[in-house]
Amino acid sequence: MDPVNQLASSGTFRVLKEPLAFLRALEWLFAIFAFATCGGYSGALRLSVDCANKTESDLSIDIDFAYPFRLHQVTFEVPTCEGKRREKLALVGDFSSSAEFFVTIAVFAFLYSLAATVVYIFFQNKYRENNRGPLIDFIVTVVFSFLWLVGSSAWAKGLSDVKVATDPKEVLLLLSACKQQSNKCMAVHSPVMSSLNTSVVFGFLNFVLWAGNIWFVFKETGWHSSGQRHLSDPMEKQSSTYGHGGYNRDSYGPSGGYNQAANLGQPAEEFGQQPSGPTSFANQI
Repeated sequence: MDPVNQLASSGTFRVLKEPLAFLRALEWLFAIFAFATCGGYSGALRLSVDCANKTESDLSIDIDFAYPFRLHQVTFEVPTCEGKRREKLALVGDFSSSAEFFVTIAVFAFLYSLAATVVYIFFQNKYRENNRGPLIDFIVTVVFSFLWLVGSSAWAKGLSDVKVATDPKEVLLLLSACKQQSNKCMAVHSPVMSSLNTSVVFGFLNFVLWAGNIWFVFKETGWHSSGQRHLSDPMEKQSSTYGHGGYNRDSYGPSGGYNQAANLGQPAEEFGQQPSGPTSFANQI
């Protein structure tokens, strides 16, 4: 039997059915999608400049850009429609900070999720033998939840700016030849941003996963167990009070104040003694 089947038969991977390990595995998978869709992106747009003098025209101007979106370093040459002279231009903007921050969070989240999943599967006893492991896990989970929220929000704003900076209509405004009405400038094709949109979606999904996993990690810490112990102590004291206090049925027995048989029996005897007086008076007469 190979090692994988041995581990499966011994129930080692059964921990993945628990919410804590299952969510960690999902975090690992979604982190891959997040940095792959953003960090592996490359796009292009195409312009055309049709000069009044057709020999000076350039109908296929390709502009390529990619992660980390330092667009101010992306240069391209276009005709000026003034002889053979061409001008060299560059796109506008530098959006590398938000993109690199997002990818960095995704990479570290991927590494931590992978390491935590391995610990849950193979070193679960050592993880739970003291409170140190769950506490570290809880703090890291809270930190990554906050980082995913900040990083995804920043990258969503950065992506909207990238879309504006790479819009062919906006790029055409940079060309001097397009400011002359005799020349015709057109946007041939726009960059495809679907994978970048997907990266933002995966970023917020990662935030939801990490934030939801905070509760399950918290249950492994000593804080949760101590809180449960403090809640159970008053309940035990209250139950013991009811068991030894004034609500004892024996107190309402024959010697208690609510013994109906004793209380109702005494008036009956008193009423039975009242006729003895008139009866003796009749005998005297």
